[in-house]
Amino acid sequence: MTHSKSGLLAMIAACTVWGLSPIYYKLLAHVPPLELLAHRTLWSLVVFAGLLMVQGRISALGQALKDKRALPVLAFSALMITANWFLFIFSIQAGQVTQTSLGYYMFPLVSVLLGVIVMKERLAALQWIAVALATLGVVQLTWGLGAAPWISLILAGTFGLYGLVKRNLKIGPVVSVTGEVALLALPAAGYLLWVHGNGAGHFGTDALTAGMLIFSGVLTALPLVLFSSAAQKLSMSTVGLLQYVNPTLQFFCAVVLFGEALTIWHTIAFALIWTALALYSGSGFAQERARRKSAMTSAADSPL
Repeated sequence: MTHSKSGLLAMIAACTVWGLSPIYYKLLAHVPPLELLAHRTLWSLVVFAGLLMVQGRISALGQALKDKRALPVLAFSALMITANWFLFIFSIQAGQVTQTSLGYYMFPLVSVLLGVIVMKERLAALQWIAVALATLGVVQLTWGLGAAPWISLILAGTFGLYGLVKRNLKIGPVVSVTGEVALLALPAAGYLLWVHGNGAGHFGTDALTAGMLIFSGVLTALPLVLFSSAAQKLSMSTVGLLQYVNPTLQFFCAVVLFGEALTIWHTIAFALIWTALALYSGSGFAQERARRKSAMTSAADSPL
């Protein structure tokens, strides 16, 4: 199997796991969101730390947690990812998977805006049009429903900020995520002890629930490992385009499997945001093609 083909399969597999994960968490709807989040955090730590031990890189985790420059970044990113995970779980149990799908469609465009505002990045004309269309989609949805799609906006915002603060973090993805869940492990464990101390915990009530709570750690770790592998083998534009598999599958789960209502306002919002993503992706492909052409021209002109 070629390098690029294995990367493509890994990326598709990661996005498929993410996209279909609402089905898994729907089966755990009898476990309160905060309790489920605590289990997901602790079992993720077990999986990630075990992976680092197998790779002989567990010492890198200790170094990351002792790094005075990296620690504040890890602490902030831990807060963003735990807020994102909690809202995702809550939305599934509340029958709002349509909003989670919309949020992850919005995420790339929110990242673009954060890049412009914080990193002072410049956008091409098509990219500005894409941002404007996405904004129009949110505005008309807010007007039509009488309330802003807060779940979508917060999911996109927390994930966007999560990616932004980690851009310049000189730590590998597995080490950084392990560091994040390690920082969250103590409050997660404390909460579970309190819940079980009050006789309300669900772990141990039946084998299926216990097994699914444990496997939530694998479900969290596996797609990240696949994604990290794919990102090293594929172009950024390909990675960006394939990430839309995730919210598309979530949308399928919401409308087809869970039977969530899809109003005309949702339909218009999705149409505008899908158009925005098409323009944004097309602009990205054009920019990458231009960079490659420029690099090839420079290489051909080089005397070496």
